[in-house]
Amino acid sequence: MSDLPGLYGELFADHEMAFLFEDGALLQGMLDFEAALARAEAVAGVIPAAAAEVIAAACKAELYDIGAIGKAATLAGNPAIPLVKELTGRVAAVDPEAAKWVHYGATSQDVIDSGQAQQYRMAYRLILQRSARLAHALADLTRRHRNTPMIGRTFLQHAVPISFGVKLAQWLGPIVRFHDDFMIYGQASHQLGGAAGTLASLGDKAEAVLQNFSRTMPGAVLTPWHTERHRPARIAAELGIVMGHLGKIAQDTALMAQTEIGELAEPEAPGKGGSSAMPHKRNPVLCTLILAGAKRAPGLVSTMLAAMPQEHERAMGGWHAEWRTLAELFIIAGAALNQSVALIEGLQVFPERMRQNLELTNGLVMAERVSLALAASFGRAQAHHLLEEASRDCVASGRHLKSILSEHPALAGRLGENELDTLFDPATYRGATDSIIDRILTLYEEEREYMD
Repeated sequence: MSDLPGLYGELFADHEMAFLFEDGALLQGMLDFEAALARAEAVAGVIPAAAAEVIAAACKAELYDIGAIGKAATLAGNPAIPLVKELTGRVAAVDPEAAKWVHYGATSQDVIDSGQAQQYRMAYRLILQRSARLAHALADLTRRHRNTPMIGRTFLQHAVPISFGVKLAQWLGPIVRFHDDFMIYGQASHQLGGAAGTLASLGDKAEAVLQNFSRTMPGAVLTPWHTERHRPARIAAELGIVMGHLGKIAQDTALMAQTEIGELAEPEAPGKGGSSAMPHKRNPVLCTLILAGAKRAPGLVSTMLAAMPQEHERAMGGWHAEWRTLAELFIIAGAALNQSVALIEGLQVFPERMRQNLELTNGLVMAERVSLALAASFGRAQAHHLLEEASRDCVASGRHLKSILSEHPALAGRLGENELDTLFDPATYRGATDSIIDRILTLYEEEREYMD
């Protein structure tokens, strides 16, 4: 990857993640498979140890012409076939006898799946690091805004007061659970199966080679999975799920940053979020890019799921559909996590604007609380009816609901001024808020020891 960004810069793929999925990285992963295979077979006595070392010495990506291999792959149907041919020729130039042991007992899918698995495993670590950093930032904000009152919104309308802390905690919880799940289900596996997944060409040495290979290649499995694709599909699903949640965070933030609401703002930076036509604009660029990734992810996940029904012992198209799809999912998830970290670490919060928005409806958002408080004296139905009438008066007159209730003849002696003040204080209408926040922060603390 060039040090200079392309026309889209790092809008959709950051340099660090994209580097892991360059052709050179895949080529080296495929060559690492060939070196590990040769050494595993040498230990098992299948090929000479000297041949394994000559093969391993030739497994360096810089020795090969990626363009030439790619051109040959167009005809061969995959890049493994021309790569093995080139590797064999390079080994033969050093030791003709060793050349006959190149790729011995393996098949193209072993090479490609293992090469990609090496890329995925490096990307896996990066995804975990970024999700951990996002969790740390969200946990810090949750603690700081535990008691910051704001309006809760349902169907995009004012509902009842909540705290910004509980909203942040509910952003945090799925990130923590993703980190926990992805540690378990996000690791790709190298594999070795041979022509039809049985390593029959290795005879009675097959099991020994498998055992040796699994020790040589971290994450290799002892059961080949050429057409059993739950591993890559599970990784894709996990990435798709976290992308959906990142989109939720971005969408909430963008809505709260609207001019008319103004409760949040993205981090400021020179030249960030401008408009080519309107000098005054401050567009939520990070939220936009995160949402763009979230909208792309479901199609990629569906491709991975659609590719699962694969024919017999080698797929015809399904396996091939995975190659670029899962790599793209990793890239856009990595970018979205990076952007989410930047968003949350630099998020601007305006508690005063939150308080102003709570008062936009002149106390109507507290009608539920007052109605429930009066139910003990009037019964639920009558209390509800009384608040309905008072609410209509509030809307018609533009007066605060508390003022209307304080003058209502039916409430004389029922509610004192201090009690009304308390009932109309949104900061005290918390329900299980503290328990919810504490549970999610406890979940975070338990996972924190596994976070880099």
